[in-house]
This record gives sequence, structure tokens and C-alpha cells, in this order.
Amino acid sequence: MPTPDLDVLAAAEAWRKAGRDVAIATVVETWGSAPRPVGSHLIVDGEGNFEGSVSGGCVEGAVVGEALDVIAAGKPKMLEFGVADETAWRVGLSCGGRIKVYVEKLD
Repeated sequence: MPTPDLDVLAAAEAWRKAGRDVAIATVVETWGSAPRPVGSHLIVDGEGNFEGSVSGGCVEGAVVGEALDVIAAGKPKMLEFGVADETAWRVGLSCGGRIKVYVEKLD
């Protein structure tokens, strides 16, 4: 049975073969409780379509926006998200942990 992340990577390959610009976001570090583990992927195309997950909530929307910038500029970015426990629910990190996400354009 394939894992969900392998399905996301297969989708990224299919999107590239179809001629779509694609960025891939990967969780590279977590601290504390995080919704998705290290190695989780989210792919985004130049139209803002996405598949996969790196966190959920508002973080996911922010990563999609940054991925569009990475596609346009062609330069990778390291993103970091984290909030204090008392504000975690408002921004989509229900656990109050921190995550680092690396976003790069696929060639």
C-alpha cells in the first residue's frame, strides 16, 4: 500500500510531465507536537493548485503562497512557523509546536 507522501511525489512528477510549474514543500524539522512529521510534502503548481500537507490550517495557506513566489523567482526558501500555546488555535497550529518547511521549485 503506497504512503500518502509517495502519492504526492508521484503527482508532482505527473504535473511536471504535463508541463506545469511545480514547487515542493517539505517538512525538514519539527519541535514539540506538530501536525505532520518530518518528510511530509505539499506540492503546488503555478495556478495555486496543491496536493499533500505540511501542517494544516493557516500554515498550509501561507506555504502555498510562498510556493507561488518560489515558482516565480526560482529561488528556494526556508520557512519557519511556530506560536505560543495560548495563540496556537487561532493560527492553525493546534499543538503549539514549531515546524521548518523547505520550499523549492522542481525542474
